[in-house]
Amino acid sequence: MARIIVITSGKGGVGKTTITANLGVCLSELGSKVLLVDADTGLRNLDLMLGLENRIVFNCFDFLDGKCTIEQTLVRDKQAEGELFLLSLTKTRDERTISESEIKDITSSLKDQFDYILIDSPAGIEEGFKVAIANASEALVVITPELASIRDADKVIGLLLAKGIKPENLNLIVNRIRPEMVQRSNMISVDDITDILSTNIIGVIPEDKNIIISTNRGEPIVKDKGKSLISQSLKDTAKRVKGASIPFLDLEANWIKRLFFKRQRS
Repeated sequence: MARIIVITSGKGGVGKTTITANLGVCLSELGSKVLLVDADTGLRNLDLMLGLENRIVFNCFDFLDGKCTIEQTLVRDKQAEGELFLLSLTKTRDERTISESEIKDITSSLKDQFDYILIDSPAGIEEGFKVAIANASEALVVITPELASIRDADKVIGLLLAKGIKPENLNLIVNRIRPEMVQRSNMISVDDITDILSTNIIGVIPEDKNIIISTNRGEPIVKDKGKSLISQSLKDTAKRVKGASIPFLDLEANWIKRLFFKRQRS
């Protein structure tokens, strides 16, 4: 039976959809059968991240309207080494919206077919957020080391707890950390974030310009066979989601090492 995990943020533009796509790939490569649900009914992007934008024939509204079976709405990522599927909730008619009860019915009907159902929540805390969390029993809150992101995350954490998600099932992923800025006291540190939000951190992902290249190609960066820090950090985060005890990478030490070699070459 699947663990249903909502991936949310509050603030937009923090890399939530990128995290969702890459975690899905990592979990599938670790042997789990994974369903990614794009819960943004207005603007879908998860299909672009996976390079599946041209393969979506049916969405959940077609199923709800009786035009197809639930299985026909699922798009398999044939490029993934494991079993990875996508379900889009994007609406095709402005007047049609999905309700909390409908998303509960859809995810419940698929629960026995997957090990993980990762729901990519739209930004904000409006109706789309409420739909995304409706049937989730766990949550990953993606933040960046900025005051606005941290403040919004604090609000989201309160709403998730009020919804009934247990504190032990609620974790943070700190994205776009830049150790050189942290060392110069120009960026909030991971320790400071822990103190402010009093929530467990399950992943720390460094800033990497190559994420733009991978996104534009429709290839999650974890598929890169290189040993980049961002790829390793995402893979480690997926292992922690599965319950493994994986130490965090020393991003500061790696930054100092890169700086040293850069100076040697110049």
